[in-house]
Amino acid sequence: MLDTLEAPPAFGQPIPLRGPCVSTLDLLANRRSTSAMLLSAPAPTAPELDQILTLAARAPDHGKLFPWRFIIIEGQAKVSFAERLEVIGQARPDCNKAVAALGKLKTPPLCVAVVSRVTEGKIPEWEQVLSSGAVCMNMLLAAAALGYGANWITDWYSYDPQALAMLGLGEGERVAGYLHIGTPIEPQLERARPDMAAIVSRLEAV
Repeated sequence: MLDTLEAPPAFGQPIPLRGPCVSTLDLLANRRSTSAMLLSAPAPTAPELDQILTLAARAPDHGKLFPWRFIIIEGQAKVSFAERLEVIGQARPDCNKAVAALGKLKTPPLCVAVVSRVTEGKIPEWEQVLSSGAVCMNMLLAAAALGYGANWITDWYSYDPQALAMLGLGEGERVAGYLHIGTPIEPQLERARPDMAAIVSRLEAV
């Protein structure tokens, strides 16, 4: 029997801040990424972060390859990482934009880099990359279920070779996303949602 869902907020209306979520469908209906600039302390506790990562790792994974890994970035290590990225950013042609983008890394109390890594073999690379994306989505949902705000970001430092070297990425590894997690300082506004009739079709029998 289907759960009865609350009506979603109208476009532009505040989404209420929530505590731990009791309904999976309600969570899916109301989840909204929190702007990284609106994420503050407290961050998830160590046991809560362990739980978030454990749930993230339950993503679909054809071949049981675990084609991803996590790098926790917090505290002084995050401060140092941002400072070193700022030096790289200042040397870029778009230096002002690049340095400004680091505010999304500096502000939240916790960041987790999800690293995509592909194993050569019978499982297509595309499927392994998709699994990394599923891990990122699971992290957003787990954080929301625990009452935290989160944002999945890829920015220039997800692709810059010097930035990737700072993370210790190996050959063939890529950043699937930086997951910023913390406590929202204000509600997010509901975003535009797709017209479902425009994106859903049904394959007809022939």
